[in-house]
Amino acid sequence: MSAPVNAQSVTDSLRKSDSIAAQRQKNQEKLKGFENLFEKTRIGGVTGTRLNPMAVSFVESYMARFGKGLRDMRKWARPYFDLIDKILADHGLPTELKYLAVIESGLRYNAISWAGAVGPWAFMPAAARQYGLVVKPGYDERLDYYKSTHAAARMLTDLYSKYQDWLLVIAAYNCGPGNVDKAIRRSGSRDFWRLQYFLPTESMNHVKKFISTHYVFEGEGGLTTVTREETKELMLDKISTLSEEDLKNSVSTRITGRFHSSVILKHVEISAAEFRKFNPGFDDSIAVDGRYELRLPARQMNQFIARRYQILDESLQYLLQPAGTRQDH
Repeated sequence: MSAPVNAQSVTDSLRKSDSIAAQRQKNQEKLKGFENLFEKTRIGGVTGTRLNPMAVSFVESYMARFGKGLRDMRKWARPYFDLIDKILADHGLPTELKYLAVIESGLRYNAISWAGAVGPWAFMPAAARQYGLVVKPGYDERLDYYKSTHAAARMLTDLYSKYQDWLLVIAAYNCGPGNVDKAIRRSGSRDFWRLQYFLPTESMNHVKKFISTHYVFEGEGGLTTVTREETKELMLDKISTLSEEDLKNSVSTRITGRFHSSVILKHVEISAAEFRKFNPGFDDSIAVDGRYELRLPARQMNQFIARRYQILDESLQYLLQPAGTRQDH
């Protein structure tokens, strides 16, 4: 199903790009911190995301038909996934977006669609050139895993900046923003499950294929398999009920910015468990909205306020580190 893994090619593809650091910082700002949302977060992570009822029958059918082949892919696709994971993380994107390449091409570098899209990320010539790939007779960078993944990451970044909803991003990647915008206008909704019938059938099913593939590989859904509104509901589900005593002895303040709980714990005298009790789902929630109603015991809140700008600066530096090199404070 796939071209053999060329060790030298994969090694060459791991080369560094001088512009990655700047690009990563730019994307962090544009995506409001949507970096590695699928990590099993240390503080109040979002897990067990539910499958929308409108997708159940499709997902069940797709898993029954293609599940074995996708599970077999785990055995031979690891070098590809490692390469793609690193590039997506460098661009501040959820690494599970690699499953888009799975449904676009089966991870084949030389895949060609009926419409003429080429490569693992199924780029049409115009889009490929728009995102920096060279496409000319005898030389086509759409076939290059490394370069095409960077191009796909730039495109996904732009689409997320436009829609702020991963399901709409997946749809737009397949059929173009014009068709998604038209579906939004005709349906009067930005909810994929309401506007899906106004999309081309292939694109409607493409989103469901992505969700299905995510379920095969991850065993559950995640923040890229739900709508923006469903994401907010997931965050609300994480809010715990504090006792009257807890409420009486704590204070809250509205914070804006890409704070991270690991850095807050470094500067504020509070345990991870207590912080989680007062601020369930902190890292995921602030990544989604860029805002959070932080609640802490009065003494710890004073510590936070006194150091908030230092905490914010260190949080940003923390998030700009490659995911595999981070250390909890």
